Amino acid sequence: MSNTGNRPTDQGWDEPWYRVRTDRFQASFLPDAAEELGAVCNVDVEVRLTADGSRWSATMFTLAEVERLMKRWAQTGEGLEGRYFWCSDGLIVRDPGIDNMTQVLAVLLDAGDFTQVFRRLDDE
Repeated sequence: MSNTGNRPTDQGWDEPWYRVRTDRFQASFLPDAAEELGAVCNVDVEVRLTADGSRWSATMFTLAEVERLMKRWAQTGEGLEGRYFWCSDGLIVRDPGIDNMTQVLAVLLDAGDFTQVFRRLDDE
């Protein structure tokens, strides 16, 4: 993995967003305001690529969060009583936290898989 341009150059709150900037992209995460950033396990993210200004979105989940949701749905009846999980533009990661999720974004860009995983947003 190349680290050039993947390390955060700036990050912090821009309510309600938590923004992480690198030389290659800006990721705008929308966590629950009360949630510890290192424990985030289910979050919407919008990514703006520096190279062309294009905007992309996805919802990132940890494996543990998907399991938790499916167990809850087994009780509520959602998702055929928790027997399946589906989410448009969903990306499942192993480890929680904004820092981990930012690293996954960088690796997806390095590997050329980013545009296959994220949904491109139309500019207005």
